[in-house]
Amino acid sequence: MQEEFHNPIDPDKITETPGSLPYAHNRGSAVVKPTEEGVIKHQALNAMEEQTDMQLKQIREQIELLAKQAAEIQERKALSHKIYEAKMNFTPVINHIYYLYENKNGETILSMISPEEWGKKLPFEKFIARVKQLADRTWTKV
Repeated sequence: MQEEFHNPIDPDKITETPGSLPYAHNRGSAVVKPTEEGVIKHQALNAMEEQTDMQLKQIREQIELLAKQAAEIQERKALSHKIYEAKMNFTPVINHIYYLYENKNGETILSMISPEEWGKKLPFEKFIARVKQLADRTWTKV
């Protein structure tokens, strides 16, 4: 029987197309040196990659900031809807602090009196938030 040939060279270190290697593939091969054009292109490519990555990072950070700001506006809008649906026996003044409560019926009430000022017994089921009306007539938690 004829023994099967086993190549002792690691198959990951050889190629079927030695001309495609970026270096000489045997002792008698010509020396492969990078051309000036190749060096220039490589440096330009590296600079381009660095700049575009930096710009993409800045845009990503701006998108994240805008998303956070949009979420805050949505929260203010939802709170404002809740307050404008609440019972209030006064006209709110911009930049003054008010208190939002909920009674036993689930009805919301806007009050000028804080939970601490009520004394021991709060006349409402629960305290929801301390709020302030902004100049654009939206409300924010304080």
